[in-house]
Amino acid sequence: MRTTYGEASVRLYHLDGSSEGGAANTLFYGPLSEAMRIAAQQPEAVQDGLYLATDNDVVSYLDLLES
Repeated sequence: MRTTYGEASVRLYHLDGSSEGGAANTLFYGPLSEAMRIAAQQPEAVQDGLYLATDNDVVSYLDLLES
């Protein structure tokens, strides 16, 4: 993720692979720091399908935690 400062605007969404073709359900629009807090509160099963999108990148929540 190229934009990693805490106040970067992001979209936090869950990609549901169980639906036909998958569905992206937005959980939050706002600062990265708040999106990370919200993502951390989700159950592990949900965290596996969480993604963060900025103006120039998309990254899995779990991948961002590992970096």
